[in-house]
Amino acid sequence: MDGVYGSLNSIHRQQDTICALATPPGIGAIAVIRISGKQTFTILSKIFVSARPGFDIFKAKGNRIYFGKITDQESILDEVLLSVFKGPKSYTGEDIAEISCHGSIFIQQKMVELILRNGARLAAPGEYTMRAFFNGKFDLSQAEAVADLIHSSSQTSHDLAMNQMRGGYSDEIKQLRIQLLDFASLIELELDFSEEDVEFADRSNMLELIGQLQKSIKKLIESFSTGNVIRHGIPVAIVGKPNVGKSTLLNAILNEERAIVSDIPGTTRDTIEDTIILDGICFRFIDTAGLRQSGDTIEAIGIERTYEKINQARMILYVFDVSETSIEEINESLLDFQQHIESGQKTFILVANKTDLLVETPKHFGTFVDLETIFASAKRKEGLSLISDLLVKTVRKNLLSDQTIVSNSRHYEALIKASEALNYTADGLIKGIPTDLIATDVRSALHYLGEITGQVSTEELLGNIFGKFCIGK
Repeated sequence: MDGVYGSLNSIHRQQDTICALATPPGIGAIAVIRISGKQTFTILSKIFVSARPGFDIFKAKGNRIYFGKITDQESILDEVLLSVFKGPKSYTGEDIAEISCHGSIFIQQKMVELILRNGARLAAPGEYTMRAFFNGKFDLSQAEAVADLIHSSSQTSHDLAMNQMRGGYSDEIKQLRIQLLDFASLIELELDFSEEDVEFADRSNMLELIGQLQKSIKKLIESFSTGNVIRHGIPVAIVGKPNVGKSTLLNAILNEERAIVSDIPGTTRDTIEDTIILDGICFRFIDTAGLRQSGDTIEAIGIERTYEKINQARMILYVFDVSETSIEEINESLLDFQQHIESGQKTFILVANKTDLLVETPKHFGTFVDLETIFASAKRKEGLSLISDLLVKTVRKNLLSDQTIVSNSRHYEALIKASEALNYTADGLIKGIPTDLIATDVRSALHYLGEITGQVSTEELLGNIFGKFCIGK
């Protein structure tokens, strides 16, 4: 690894004082510059002049805000608010100060330069959070949740990140690891007495424990697909035959002219995607090419991509022209979907569009109602709230629950590997392989579970995680 992450442990021991702009770069009403480390207050004593006579930064109370000015020798750089946090009761566990100044780019640059000249160095991406991890403020999965919280774009992704940051997820992993450690200790004890050929652990009890652990891990692994779509938006494919109003429906839902609308069948030849938040849930709508047999090479490629998007989607809005479509056509289309869909975890919602063209009740109205069809007119923007309400209701019923949800791909991979190690362990117990080989598999499972929370970590792993954070966090 290069730079700051090439020597994480030495940095932690040295405890250099670091600084960085904590707000986005550019002009704004205010900017916040964060300082953390042992020399924080020493640096501030040289540059901060309080509006309160006789103020001593070293005696200042923590969790307080002080008004004053930042000076560079005789020159006043800016009037600021100084927030003081004293370790270990701070974000990093160290002494921290945050300078809130005016958002001029010139002021920001001069402020950082001044702090650097007086003994600090620039923070690396994620170094504040890395120090919080090293100082025991939270574990690795909680640290990663900080980045997820910053990038959350909806209520559900925010709630997911907040739950993980507060330790709900890591507590479950730690409990799994504790149970496995009890098992491992008995195996290691047997290795110490290997020459005496004794068994301290009941094999049937061990298999039962592994079964329980595997059940819990499997539940976490299966939750990843849910966590992933919550983070990136729940994909909703809008599908149907050409000219049934799919693009018009997309534009109506998004309330903007996102897709080209034409009376000519086959206008949409590639997928068009956009996101919208409905009742705190991010949905990623995908307008697709109309499904039909076509001799047009480009349109055929678009139809092929439609089936790809159907496989990627969690929810499917099947749109049809209610004035022209029969129940037989709908059943044929649904049967065609079943032949192309690789995963059964799909929710189909029938949307009977173009109700504005109806002059009488549809012939199969009763059957449509039985199929819980939504009647809409995308052109007149009628029935859109029914679609939105059903999407939200379905997500809350099928995806969101009180269970722990895994949303981090690194955690997902670690759980997969831990599960594989436990499978090897169980297989070894059943076949009666030597204890030292069983112990190796148990250690592997412990290792992968420990990687999630940081109980087991390497410089490469930590560098990869914290290097993706923004500077100043």
